[in-house]
Amino acid sequence: MSATETTDVLIIGSGFGGAIPAYHLAAGGAKVTVLERGPWLRSDEFEHNFLLGSSYTRVFDFTVGDGMSVLGGNCVGGGSVVYFATMPRAPRFVFERHGSIGRRMWPAAISRDTLEPWYDRVAEALPITRTDWDTVPYAGGLFAAACRHAGRTANAAPSAIDVAQCTNCNWMMAGCRFDAKRSLLLNYLPAALAHGAEIRPLHEVQSISRTADGGYRVHYRVVDAEDYRILHDSGTIDARIVIVAAGAGATPVILQRSAATLGAMPHAVGRYFSGNGERLNTAVFDEDRVRDVLGLSRPDGSAYGAYQIGRGPTVASWDRLDGTLPEYERYSLEQLYFPPGLGTILAQVPGADDPAWFGVGKKEMLRRWQSWLTIFIMSEDDNEGVFGPPPETGNAARFSQQMLGHGPLRYRPTANTRRGWDLADADIKDILERDGLATVRPWTNDLVGAYTVHPLASCRIGDDPATSALDDRHELRGHPGIFVTDGSAVPGALTVNPASTIAALAERAIPGIVQAARDRGVDVRYGAPSPDGETAGRRAVMPRA
Repeated sequence: MSATETTDVLIIGSGFGGAIPAYHLAAGGAKVTVLERGPWLRSDEFEHNFLLGSSYTRVFDFTVGDGMSVLGGNCVGGGSVVYFATMPRAPRFVFERHGSIGRRMWPAAISRDTLEPWYDRVAEALPITRTDWDTVPYAGGLFAAACRHAGRTANAAPSAIDVAQCTNCNWMMAGCRFDAKRSLLLNYLPAALAHGAEIRPLHEVQSISRTADGGYRVHYRVVDAEDYRILHDSGTIDARIVIVAAGAGATPVILQRSAATLGAMPHAVGRYFSGNGERLNTAVFDEDRVRDVLGLSRPDGSAYGAYQIGRGPTVASWDRLDGTLPEYERYSLEQLYFPPGLGTILAQVPGADDPAWFGVGKKEMLRRWQSWLTIFIMSEDDNEGVFGPPPETGNAARFSQQMLGHGPLRYRPTANTRRGWDLADADIKDILERDGLATVRPWTNDLVGAYTVHPLASCRIGDDPATSALDDRHELRGHPGIFVTDGSAVPGALTVNPASTIAALAERAIPGIVQAARDRGVDVRYGAPSPDGETAGRRAVMPRA
């Protein structure tokens, strides 16, 4: 082990919860070090294939738990590199939810109104823009037309995408080669680097311990660049402030492993995990009915047949985002592109009585994949997830060179969660099977359990110490100077894509973190503007080798 290094602020993770503090604290004069478990890829390294070792397997982390599997980012920029950049704000009723605890889950200090200025900051920095109907790709237009035919409404969703630069290649999940998607690689992170922050990729944090002077020591291992199962050198860095932003599937594991040296963790660390109530349905469309019922056609004369063309989710139906409806009966339905190469097992044959993994029905379904439409459900779950004892290293026991591992998460959906899924499944069938447009089947949970691309709430903020790990300033209860600012801090399911809310909460947390750092002797100020400047001008501060 090398000699212990020192920094003012040590940040674990470089997604929204890590990049935003990195920028503001570095701009305020603090010495900031960011440790990121995954690699650092340039735009020209994002590949359009599914090969082992390509950007797909390098930048994703797919962790199979007991009843729940989690797909997340594993790279500098975190989830922002692999997200679809759909950025709605959480509905007002979300902040009044009671969930399973019988009282308001969110801290009293946070509501849609009080979070609004922080949403605005994020929208300015990325930026987030409105999607116009004349720029909605074919799949979004098909879903909108089907909703209208069924007497429902549909909305073009706000996004952090420069549509003028977008090629509609639909490879966003592998990282955007064209800098059209406004990931953190184009704003907060290069701005943090410009102010002196240091970002170290392939550094996996194992635990945190205390130092004799009241600070913290972060223990890490260096991850092999080709085989993530192999860990190389170990090291330690001392810091006055530690910000844990490793993601809702990894942050609680780091904190649980640290209990041996830090002391007992709050009860809520590793509990109340939410999968954002997520579920997928696949519809296989009848092209003739698309033409005859909806009156749609493409310039080449085909009715649709364009599943692979576009840029992820662009259209959502928000009819059920109604605060007057009972809790667990509110959800959004969003048209989504999920690559067939990753979804061919879980996507089920419409009309089959049982899950159909192979056979004639599956072969026919795959033959018609260009006529698919995937609908993404985001509903209200019951925060059922619980993390068991942490693995020896990392957040999972890796069984593949990259991407795949077994994690300690256990998830058993309650009747409340299932009610929301059942209502949403029925809604999708009513919309898309009307007048023979399509046949629909939910993805099965039988193979890997439920699944989420938006893990939340495993170290959540709140007012009640019995049901929250963090106070309303995001400070870990009983451990002053440790903050959590990623999706694990969100109290529960949001019914919409959570990136905008995670980022807004991180922005909101910065003044309190700055004050805590000052109280601990760090000469840092708050007040830096949103990152600005043209993308090309900021590339100079990013590594090019």
